[in-house]
Amino acid sequence: MSPAEEKKKVRVVSGIQPTGELHIGNYFGAIKNWLALQEEYECFFFIADYHAITEEWNPERLRENTQRMVLDLLACGIDPERAVLFVQSHVPEHTELCWVFNALASYGDLLRMTQFKEKREHVERTQEFVSVGLFDYPVLQAADILIYHGAKVPVGEDQIQHLELTRRIARRFNARFGAYFPEPEPLLSEAPRIMSPAAPEKKMSKSLGPKHYLALFEPEESFWEKIRTAVTDVGPQGGTMSPGVANLFLLLKLAAPPEVYESFRTEYDRGTIRYAKLKEAVFEHLMGVLRPIRERRAQLTEADARAAMERGAAQARRVAEQTLREVRRRIGVGPVGP
Repeated sequence: MSPAEEKKKVRVVSGIQPTGELHIGNYFGAIKNWLALQEEYECFFFIADYHAITEEWNPERLRENTQRMVLDLLACGIDPERAVLFVQSHVPEHTELCWVFNALASYGDLLRMTQFKEKREHVERTQEFVSVGLFDYPVLQAADILIYHGAKVPVGEDQIQHLELTRRIARRFNARFGAYFPEPEPLLSEAPRIMSPAAPEKKMSKSLGPKHYLALFEPEESFWEKIRTAVTDVGPQGGTMSPGVANLFLLLKLAAPPEVYESFRTEYDRGTIRYAKLKEAVFEHLMGVLRPIRERRAQLTEADARAAMERGAAQARRVAEQTLREVRRRIGVGPVGP
């Protein structure tokens, strides 16, 4: 077996929440990486709708956003022939394994999760109710990964702590019930930190409002308007590039050929740069990336979403059911079979 064939046998698992509109931070920060991974590994990519109910949610909007996310991922280039693409709740074994793992994760493990502390503070500011699901979702993440025996997980630095909990749960299971689960390794991605065009000291996010993100499928007119009015220099920066200018250069580097980026960087270093021209270049090269995606998205239908979800769920359940049968046998629960 060649090295490429051996790599293709390594299983990668990753999920994304159905939060509505995708923006370019999502695309360059996660989805573009998925496109590369599906060519190299055996990939299981899922829409994490159960994770989306750890905070307040609208049921109808959640269902719409889930279907929309399937179509958007297909348009971006996730290929059901190369990767298993499915919706988390369509594979109920995830939540059953989560309950088993709850018996192997300690209260102290979860209490130390820094993301819970941050999310709890946000929820407490916006609503009175903080769900147990918000506290427990790292255990569901562990189930999401280990149910497919994921060996590699693409993560940013902020998710390393959660992946270490997954490894700890796998270790505890194996110690008590015999070696079965792998301890997944991180695939550290150098995800670009794309900032808001209107407030470049803040990460691009839909929660900040429409002017703070560039949506993949919004009209070109509003897309251009956000870039045209993007913050550039905000006064002396002590010789360093201001956050707004740095953000524009990052977008240009992600979307344009290297020689275009280098040309503008040379102008900046010489002090001859015209920000209007830089913004025009950023817009045109971003649209060069997005227009083919938009064209594919316009051709996709609800029937395409249903077909992809049904196919992906069937593929994922074949693996998940096998995992649960073995887990039940080892821990002493479930029906006694032959």
